[in-house]
Amino acid sequence: MTAATLAAPIVARPTTTAPSFGAFVARAAAAGQLVVQPRMGFGEPRRMRAGLERTKSAVATTVGTLTIDSYTRVGDQDAARAALAEGLALNGYPIATHPVDLTRALLDGVLDPGFPVQVRHGSSRPESIVRALAAAGLDATEGGPVSYCLPYGRTPLSESVENWARCCELLAELVPAPRVPHLESFGGCMLGQLCPPGLLVALSLLEGLFFARHGIGSVSLSYAQQSDPGQDTEAIRALHRLAGEFLPAGVDRHVVLYTYMGVFPRTEPGATRLLEASARLAVRAGAQRLIVKTAAEAHRIPTVTENVRALETAAASAALAEAEAGPAGGPADSEVYREALAFVEAVLDLDEDLGRALRKAFARGLLDVPYCLHPDNAGRSRSFVDGAGRLRWSEVGAMPVAPYAAPAGRRRALTSDGLLVALGAVARRYDDVGEVDRPG
Repeated sequence: MTAATLAAPIVARPTTTAPSFGAFVARAAAAGQLVVQPRMGFGEPRRMRAGLERTKSAVATTVGTLTIDSYTRVGDQDAARAALAEGLALNGYPIATHPVDLTRALLDGVLDPGFPVQVRHGSSRPESIVRALAAAGLDATEGGPVSYCLPYGRTPLSESVENWARCCELLAELVPAPRVPHLESFGGCMLGQLCPPGLLVALSLLEGLFFARHGIGSVSLSYAQQSDPGQDTEAIRALHRLAGEFLPAGVDRHVVLYTYMGVFPRTEPGATRLLEASARLAVRAGAQRLIVKTAAEAHRIPTVTENVRALETAAASAALAEAEAGPAGGPADSEVYREALAFVEAVLDLDEDLGRALRKAFARGLLDVPYCLHPDNAGRSRSFVDGAGRLRWSEVGAMPVAPYAAPAGRRRALTSDGLLVALGAVARRYDDVGEVDRPG
């Protein structure tokens, strides 16, 4: 397939200049609009373009996504080329394998001032992806030296830090002015669930700061919806506050919320209720962008139509929440903020070079992601969900926070059976009776 035959009468020509990703989100937020985004990715260019077109035409304020295939994520372009030659389906768009003219043609007439596109991938070795997206006229991607290393394989953390430092600088070099390169930290989504929010917030902030120190002028800080709406509200507000306290003044920033990333409700009504709750949470707590999930998540990869339905459902819920929203509130120094601040300060005290500081923090167990099996993670921390639904520390190892002091001094250890129960608790709650989320 060539660029000229991708979708007649499209031909390969320079992509229309679009606003930088962060600037688009900022304008939407100023207008009171929550930006909603799918995780969509297809190997076949016609199908990928159709997905972008449908996302753009949704009744919502949207941005597009090019999610990359698993071969490209691990740098195996030979396998991606072989799959394309054999006509095999890929689980994402092989941006480093398809010719740049083909990707430009795919984006031509879709990417424009009202519809920026982000590349999402999951790679601890993202150089080829960064080169390909910049050559195609894009400026936004996501990941991070910790968040795209620990959950995804056995790449040494030291290597991932070096890779990401180089790729931040490369993205800043390859994206021409006046566009501003954008990087989203995946740090607030480590393992999706059962990580107390203080650590998620700290990791996201630290990765955002890492990006800024390596030349990135626009960042977004992520957080994944967890089990308690009040605690989630604290987390998103803590991200905003810490960004103001630690990120350089000239760096554009926003907060992105992910609809719950753990075991998803199996019924369509339950899944819809959870999606709607995430949209309300985003509005209530001040997130400017929402990564949605669909009602099909528990069963299979969603179709384009199901993705669009999820985008429109989230947008409608957000609009209703915006109309009903009262003044923002909450304690200035929440429990989540205090924990996250302790992590951030402990890491920054280790070394002036943030990459070295992150490596030292994990080597000493000052940062320790629960239930993460990566060799560079100490693996001494443990967490549990308390009776009110809040995520708590039961064991902290060498981290600069305290374990939860249960009433009467009882400590709560999470058994293997308890872990399975905790992993499915949110899905059961929304499937069985729905969830009326509490104001944060």
